Amino acid sequence: MIYTVRHTTTFRYDPAIRESVMEVRLQPRSDGGQRCLNFALQVEPQANVMVYHDFTGNAVHHFDIAGMHSQVKVTANSTVEVDLVPAPRVGDCGDWADLDALVAANDHWEMLLPSHFAHSNEPLEALARELGCERRGNPLKVLVEMNEAIYRLFAYVPNSTKVDSPIEEALAARQGVCQDFAHIMIALVRRLQIPCRYVSGYMFHRDGDGYAKKDRSVEGASHAWVEALVPRLGWVAFDPTNNLVGGDRHIRVAIGRDYADVPPTRGVYKGDAQSELSVAVTVSPADKAAPEPVAAPFVVRSRPVLVRTVVRADQEQQQHIQREPFRRPSRRCCASTIPGANCNAASYARIASSFRPLSSSARPSQKSACGSGVVCAARERSATAPSRFASRYSAIPRPSRLLGLSGLICKAAVN
Repeated sequence: MIYTVRHTTTFRYDPAIRESVMEVRLQPRSDGGQRCLNFALQVEPQANVMVYHDFTGNAVHHFDIAGMHSQVKVTANSTVEVDLVPAPRVGDCGDWADLDALVAANDHWEMLLPSHFAHSNEPLEALARELGCERRGNPLKVLVEMNEAIYRLFAYVPNSTKVDSPIEEALAARQGVCQDFAHIMIALVRRLQIPCRYVSGYMFHRDGDGYAKKDRSVEGASHAWVEALVPRLGWVAFDPTNNLVGGDRHIRVAIGRDYADVPPTRGVYKGDAQSELSVAVTVSPADKAAPEPVAAPFVVRSRPVLVRTVVRADQEQQQHIQREPFRRPSRRCCASTIPGANCNAASYARIASSFRPLSSSARPSQKSACGSGVVCAARERSATAPSRFASRYSAIPRPSRLLGLSGLICKAAVN
């Protein structure tokens, strides 16, 4: 099955902010019976987008928008082919001894240890006792029962928790969203020493054949589920939100230990502004016309966090102390007397050859204004300037300001 996915994320700021830095995980993966045939990322305002892959192989795009702006819009368009995977059978699964041998022979420790959102606590242990969560029978059978139990015991209530809510809130209220159910199941599965990982992506909601009526997750938003390592079957998908195992309707975008590893968007900005985040997702078969864009079903508003005056003053004082050794040189400083802002490598060598380290017998009045301990050649020039400076600094990259050049040379000369 081939799907087209359109994921639009819009950030609005009031008043406008000065700069924003962001990274996104929106490109579907190409592994495990899934192939990303096409992917395009559009950023408004226009920015230079770069990409790298994190420790689990997820594609991470990052960019920086400088200057005043009141909105950032990120649109990801994907074409993904997903193979139809038959439902796993208990008879095809290995036993617990096979699982232990599989874990010992491979590196799955990160998916076995507690993580930021998926960890043990008293409400989770109470739920484990209620479900009889222990090693018995067949690993696949235990996982299927656990998936069904979470679907049965927890109500799906949109906006009942936040992206940073701990699982204790969902465990206490017995309600939550797909992210909460995934974290709860991961914590339960890892108790049994079964590697389990968090999966973020999308889900296609079929129409007309009864599937849409059974799906509890909201259409028009991203989705989350888990994958557990099953002996002889590999990584098997479990969706406790919709009580599904595997299938061809899930589109994998990123995998990690929990949500903290794979947020769709993450970043920071400069400015005291009230922000609004809206997300809209459409998933449709590639052989059908794409649905009309709808209003974003997911909107989050937040206010800026005000920093206390005392704390801000302390921070400014600390920053001033850190910058103290690199004060702007006065006109008496050597580098400031060099005319022109565009210096080449020859200029670096000429400037560097004019300096020599301050001797212990030098008078305090001979120090340069930048406090670097370097004597100005115009005031006290050595007959034979050290030639090692010319070779040492001939390859220094050209700074944007002479202050940077002065700081580099002066600091290096006294170290």
